[in-house]
Parts: sequence; structure tokens; C-alpha cells
Amino acid sequence: MPSRRMRTVLTFHNAIGFSTFDSSLRVAQFHFFFGGGADGSIMAHSDIEGAYGANLGVEGPTSFSGAVALSNCDAAPRIQFLAGRSTDSQAAPEGTVPGPADTVDAILTRMSDAGFSAAETVNLLASHSVAAQEHLITTIVGASLDSTPSTFDAHFFFETLLNGTAYPGDSSGPEEFRMASDALLARDSRTACEWQSFVTDETRMATKFQTVMAKMALVGQDASSLTDCSEDIPQPKAALSNVATLPMGKTLDDIEASCAETPFASLSADSGATVLHPIC
Repeated sequence: MPSRRMRTVLTFHNAIGFSTFDSSLRVAQFHFFFGGGADGSIMAHSDIEGAYGANLGVEGPTSFSGAVALSNCDAAPRIQFLAGRSTDSQAAPEGTVPGPADTVDAILTRMSDAGFSAAETVNLLASHSVAAQEHLITTIVGASLDSTPSTFDAHFFFETLLNGTAYPGDSSGPEEFRMASDALLARDSRTACEWQSFVTDETRMATKFQTVMAKMALVGQDASSLTDCSEDIPQPKAALSNVATLPMGKTLDDIEASCAETPFASLSADSGATVLHPIC
């Protein structure tokens, strides 16, 4: 059975195989149609989409499962769930899910084609606050993407900005994992300010994520034909603390802040042992 983190990933992988590009031009230029968006095709056509490299290990029910899974994470927003999608779908082609080795240009181009801005791309990546890697480095399966993988918080956003000190997977390396694409997006001028804005404003992070996930669930769908069943989604627990702090042994000099418009916030430091942080 897929983990709660994998179910949340599934919602994105299911919906993103969609293009706003004109279908008549799409056939002429690419010789195939994109999928229908948030239509459950990743489950209905699991024999096809499940074999794609980007979808390895991604399986199970989609929208409802993802919303319920996220509700198990402390401080997560409650995600809207709309029921009533048609069971008629077609498999999305391979290559429509942005990957961890993609450039920022490639990611933003693919996301824009699916109808999402650079800022909304960052908003969606709040899901990495409760994420782990499964297939990129097989010696550290389950390595989380931040130090608080069961809590929906801003640790992911500022820890990704820390200067890496060791390679994950080494015998003495960090227990966390950093995706190269996350590190690049955190430092790119098109996405850095939105990324940095979440470091000290987890309420904004949760609200933005809730909004963009509602948009994601309607990719390729007609909202008027669906029924809002959000009351069936449990209310997540509140976090014990939502104050971002620097890991022990780190200072603001270790932060590779890349937003030219706004100075990086002043953060206090944790007490305890010095923590290693992953190099991409």
C-alpha cells in the first residue's frame, strides 16, 4: 500500500499530464494528445503510466486519497475534495511530469503549459515539506526532504537554502535528501522570492498550497459537474510550533538567499548537535 506521502505525490502526477496547447497543433507537432488532467488516468491506465520513470512507486486512488493522506500531517491545510469525475480517461504520455534532474527552464515551461505560474509551482512544492525520496538513491530509501517530514512546515524551504555540507548516501552523510531541482528553484530569480516568503510565514505557505491544490484538482475538469465533499476530509492537527529556526551550528551566513528584493529574515538557532545538510 502506498504511503501517505506517496498518495500526496500521486495527486500531482495524475493531474500534470495535461497541456493547454491547442490540440490541433499538438497532433501536428508532437503526434500525440496529452492526458485529461485530474482524471484518474494514472490509476485507470496504471499499466502504462505506472511504467514511466517519473511514476515509479506511485500508485493508488488519487484526489480523495491524497487529501486524506495530507490530513495526517500536523499543520497541513485541509484540501478540497470534489467527487464525480468521469471514469472515461486516456493515458497521459511519458515526459509530462517534471523530474528532479530537470532545469528550472524545463520545469517552468512544462508547468506553464499545464496552466501554472512560476509562483504556483513553488506553492505546489510545499508538499515536499512532508515528502521523502524512494528511487533516486536506493541506499537511503525513505530519506526525507527536510528535518520535520511529518509536519507541514517551512523547514523544507529554508533548509533547501542551506549550503550543503555532505552527500546523502555516504556512510557519514546526512539523513536528509535534497533534490537538485528544488535547490535550483530555491535560487532562481523567477522563483526565489516566492520560495523565501514562506520561511517565516507558514500560514501564507499553507493558504497558497491549499489554493493551488484546489486548482490542480480541477485541471482538465468542469467544476460545475462535480460535488464538493470536502467535509469528508479530516481536519489536520495543529503544529506544536510554527517558528522557523536555524539548525544547531548554522548562521545566516550558511543561507544561500537569492531573492534580490527582500532581505532574508533573521532566525534564531536551535540547540543541540550540529546537523549535516545534503549536497545535491
